[in-house]
Amino acid sequence: MRSDRRQNDQLRPVRITRRFTKFAPGSVLIETGDTKVICTASVKDEVPAFLEKSGRGWITAEYGMLPGSTPQRKDREASRGKVEGRTQEIQRLIGRSMRAVVDLSALVGRTIWIDCDVIQADGGTRTASITGAYVALVDALRWLNQKHHIFTQLPTTGSVAAVSVGLIDSVPMLDLCYSEDFAAQVDMNVVMTDQGEFIEVQGTGEESTFTESQLQEMLALAKKGIAELIAIQRSVLEAT
Repeated sequence: MRSDRRQNDQLRPVRITRRFTKFAPGSVLIETGDTKVICTASVKDEVPAFLEKSGRGWITAEYGMLPGSTPQRKDREASRGKVEGRTQEIQRLIGRSMRAVVDLSALVGRTIWIDCDVIQADGGTRTASITGAYVALVDALRWLNQKHHIFTQLPTTGSVAAVSVGLIDSVPMLDLCYSEDFAAQVDMNVVMTDQGEFIEVQGTGEESTFTESQLQEMLALAKKGIAELIAIQRSVLEAT
């Protein structure tokens, strides 16, 4: 039995609150169990230098954990003068995940900045960030259309969500909280579209190995969880 009495194939309770902040065109608070992340999508009328005169736009991301998000205060990276490698990896993952499902030619000369700020961390912060970021991104794209800055109502090619899976005592489990993640023999993050296509699979044995059949079991769990998350996203985005 898991610490929170979930079944091995069961997600933590998920709640996505749209329009969580006032100024960003897209903003959500996503809660997955005790993990809470604020995701905002802001628009800037510029693109990176390598995209100038390309007729395309861009989507990029920043990610951070607030000092009080963990049991022991976490120093702000800005106060140390550099961004940690883990943070850079997560930022790039979020950006890649959003770009994978958007027609960037519709953004012509604009950048959408996705900011994911973890206010409480209990495992799965990067996967919660991706799942919440997509909802914020859709609201920002709708805002651009309403302002007549883009002429495609919703220039997405699909939706995207992410979830963690792992092996604990050789048993595959879905959506690990921190204590489970800490104890896992194998930890994996999976990002998929609503078409069942993979954007990214990050899997690591923690002083352990895993078999092909265990990999397939974990991917099947991830696919199930992501389908449920995408259904939640759709429900939230269909609300007024």
